Amino acid sequence: MIKLLIIGYVWPEPNSSAAGSRMLQLIGVFREQGWAITFASPAKDSEYMTDLVKQGIQKVSIALNDSSFDEFIAETRPDIVLFDRFMIEEQFGWRVSKQCPQAMSVLETVDLHCLRAARERAHKDGRQLELADLSGDLAKREIASIFRSDLSLIISKKEIELLTGTYKVGVDLIHYAPFMLDPLDRQSTDSWRSFHDRNHFISIGNFRHAPNMDAVLYLKEIIWPRIREQLPSAELHVYGAYPPSTLGQLNEPSRGFCIKGRAGHSREEMEKARVCLAPLRFGAGIKGKLVEAMICGTPSVTTGIGAESMHAGLPWNGSIKDNPDEFAQAAVNLYQHKSEWYAAQVNGIAIINNIYNIDDHGQILVDKINKIREDLDNHRLNNFTGSMLKYHLLKSTEYMGRWIEAKNKY
Repeated sequence: MIKLLIIGYVWPEPNSSAAGSRMLQLIGVFREQGWAITFASPAKDSEYMTDLVKQGIQKVSIALNDSSFDEFIAETRPDIVLFDRFMIEEQFGWRVSKQCPQAMSVLETVDLHCLRAARERAHKDGRQLELADLSGDLAKREIASIFRSDLSLIISKKEIELLTGTYKVGVDLIHYAPFMLDPLDRQSTDSWRSFHDRNHFISIGNFRHAPNMDAVLYLKEIIWPRIREQLPSAELHVYGAYPPSTLGQLNEPSRGFCIKGRAGHSREEMEKARVCLAPLRFGAGIKGKLVEAMICGTPSVTTGIGAESMHAGLPWNGSIKDNPDEFAQAAVNLYQHKSEWYAAQVNGIAIINNIYNIDDHGQILVDKINKIREDLDNHRLNNFTGSMLKYHLLKSTEYMGRWIEAKNKY
């Protein structure tokens, strides 16, 4: 039986973020193979985290900069180690390499943090993205982590292009792995609420994620007044996990702008809404809120950044508009016109079933992992850059980690 160790940045919270849902999708694929899975994390427990033990997964708390992890990994002796984001690979990768050098390393990128940060910087400066934005310290750290890993999971084809083109990462080191979902069948879609049984607009997203907070401010200041002018009785319900204390200041029910905070069950709220709004001005990866909208039969209006790499040229589940006036008008049209709304809903079904079908992606991912494991030594010989970066990380991070560990004892 293959032993898989997942080292999580946080414990999975599927109702808080797309990253949490994505992790559970990956776990589901690996469980189907009968793999023995251990999930370890240095994060504190959360009341919103999923119950891993109920799913037959061993849950282990680990410490940062502590040799107790060395003892744990040596005892566990995993065949595969999956690092949840590059920061976790930086922190624990050298320890895994030292204790279990033959364990295959897989990096779950979630999205490219360096691309998201570069776009945020360009947006705040009011300019187009430049190559220099993609060459900062964050990019150096993240791309180095990808090179050090035996395989990195990339959720977006746009990011595949960036990695192979700009950063010259070999195609044998990365694997396209989008969301992996059960297809929408007739039984699923028949349960959806009708056009007339839905009311109001919805915006949803984890507020710890900067693009989501920016989108809410954009809605409040620019887009929602334009929508409200044409639909004076409509409301926008804003949901999201971990809202900042200042978010309440945006709450203005008299103008239909309603801050709701964390959604108890995000899909239930999405299913009640007639239209989902996601005016994202920067970001990366695949947008979980827009996938969830399609799963719930809720048409959406988003931007080019929001829809990037999500629909492979298929008609969108609503509209894609970057101009705020056009965005607002598209939202009004979807809200008012039943035929347009139902057509958008059908488009969403096609996107889910053709792009995110788990049957098209799950086994391919497992086969890729198994193929690399069968010839791991040669795979690594063909990645000299990764070996070089791993060598230097082992030397530098090891001594820094040991210094912090010694310092913490006093």
